[in-house]
Amino acid sequence: MQKEPILDTPKFHEIWVEQCEAAEGIKRRYGTKAAFDYLVAEKLLNFADAASSHPAFARELPRFVAHVRGLFTVEEMRTLNRIQCEQRDGDAYIGERDEFDEEGEQEEDAMSLESPTAATERARQFAIIAELLTAAELGTS
Repeated sequence: MQKEPILDTPKFHEIWVEQCEAAEGIKRRYGTKAAFDYLVAEKLLNFADAASSHPAFARELPRFVAHVRGLFTVEEMRTLNRIQCEQRDGDAYIGERDEFDEEGEQEEDAMSLESPTAATERARQFAIIAELLTAAELGTS
């Protein structure tokens, strides 16, 4: 008897659909910036990260990106530049802290900092997502 996978393809689809629905509610209640930050800077980037090592996430990623493109206008997509700047500023702060890190720092504070390698990978993934979200057209292969 084969063991059933923890999450099957419809479940992966349900994940991003629910996140998009939540973003629509956030947009109505808190505005475009909050919805965009939630959906793109958090959920889509996490989904893309998972897609790099899980084929089921990778199969759903193009549909997720296409749906996000339908939720925001071209002007709203320009918010990506703000997010990239905020991430670069955060990465610079992490780099400065690494240089001047003191031994007496609390363990939980140190654990919350992202490694330079992880920050570089996150920035690379974000650049790919930004390109997909702002491309004039999405193609298929």
